[in-house]
Amino acid sequence: MITVDGQNLTIEKVVRVARSGEKVRLDPNARKQVEKSVSLIDTFIATDQIVYGITTGFGHFGNVVISKDHVRELQKNLLMSHATGTGPMISPDQVRAMMVLRINALIKGYSGIRWKTLQRIVDFLNQDILPIVPQKGSVGASGDLVPLAHMALPLIGMGKVVYQGKIMPSSAALKKKGLSPLILEAKEGLALINGTQMMTAVGVLNLYDSQVLCRIADIAAACSVEALRGTDVPFDPKIHRIRPHPGQKSVSANMRKLLKGSQIQLSHKECDKVQDAYSLRCIPQVHGATRDTVRYVHSVLLTEMNSVTDNPLIFPDTEESISCGNFHGQPCALVLDYLAIAMSELANISERRIERLVDPSLSNLPPFLTKDGGLNSGYMITQYTAAALVSENKVLSHPASVDSIPTSANQEDHVSMGTISAFKAAEIIKNVRSVLAIEILCAAQGLDFIKESPGNGIKAVHKTIRQLVPSLSHDRVMSDDLRKVEGLITSESLLKSAESKTGRLI
Repeated sequence: MITVDGQNLTIEKVVRVARSGEKVRLDPNARKQVEKSVSLIDTFIATDQIVYGITTGFGHFGNVVISKDHVRELQKNLLMSHATGTGPMISPDQVRAMMVLRINALIKGYSGIRWKTLQRIVDFLNQDILPIVPQKGSVGASGDLVPLAHMALPLIGMGKVVYQGKIMPSSAALKKKGLSPLILEAKEGLALINGTQMMTAVGVLNLYDSQVLCRIADIAAACSVEALRGTDVPFDPKIHRIRPHPGQKSVSANMRKLLKGSQIQLSHKECDKVQDAYSLRCIPQVHGATRDTVRYVHSVLLTEMNSVTDNPLIFPDTEESISCGNFHGQPCALVLDYLAIAMSELANISERRIERLVDPSLSNLPPFLTKDGGLNSGYMITQYTAAALVSENKVLSHPASVDSIPTSANQEDHVSMGTISAFKAAEIIKNVRSVLAIEILCAAQGLDFIKESPGNGIKAVHKTIRQLVPSLSHDRVMSDDLRKVEGLITSESLLKSAESKTGRLI
């Protein structure tokens, strides 16, 4: 069980909650601060103070004063009016990630939310009562208002949820659990929806998948180096000590580990080939630059997920409510666009290696990796698929963060579009996974034509693939093979098989 305290949430913990269903609990040490902020809000109302979002409307209506008799109605109306999402529902792991991130921000005690309300979100999460949240509708400031409104509606018995494998009205799920809908007090509706948790949630899952794919890209590249009889000379540590980018050094170290024990490398030490193509020779430089990007994205998202991102902020110690812009998603928007571009490059260079594997003039392997070409097309069309995915990624890599459009009658006149950045990056990462799976399939087939053994890590990878996908002797439906290898990547089985021989890849 993960204790949520507002300070120490990590990427790995979010993934465990989102994808493994790990339970969470509120840190009881945080309760005092949470209740102090609620007490201050009660004071504001009792003394008839005008405070944005508590005794006023929202956005352009921030100058409209709301009487204390309508404080609860204001919060309910806020959730209903802001739940305007459209498009497909986001995935269960993305919803769970949103929920734990919102809990983590609110428990810091600067948002004016009750402990009871926080506990209800925890109950939903732990019992897998997942709100239906549409993907589209957020402009990334004031936070992810639209999707977070859909996430919060079921707490008050509105909206829909997925529970026990069925979509149902949230009121029905609450009845099944013997729970009554919450009645939100002052500031609570605003606290629930004003934040960057959708873009951050999708971004965190993107980041985790990118970290895995960076190592898979090294494995795929090492398989291709062996199948194409490339040299391991460009991975010599002396080269990378004098251009010591951290990612470049990590990739070169991984390549050495994966190629260790290779008979293929020994067999052509004295060959007359002077240099390999860039897609082989520059693996550390290209893959490494992506890794450095991923490392930077990690630092930004780690800060964001342990931050307070709503408005106004409640400071009990100084008895202040301060309007601010912490809801603005620009930090996430920029780095998620950056991540999208960086991950696209892994697919770009992978596709070039795929082309070399299937082209007999470049590979010295049978055309399209099939013995009986003509009657059989072999792996010819896998390269077409890789090319299509790479080109799609180029379109998706256009940064969403360079766009802005005013909202709320120009009160909110600059927005981040960070949620669009997050979902674009997610689509790119899916495409990268497919391209790398194609490269691994092609390289495994290429290795079948080489009598010498590859490096110990690659040998283990080849064996894992062949347990699911037999060598191609005659044409068959290739998409089935591709899905199987993608499954090995997603489950991290392929990574584990390599690391069983190499030790942990960096």
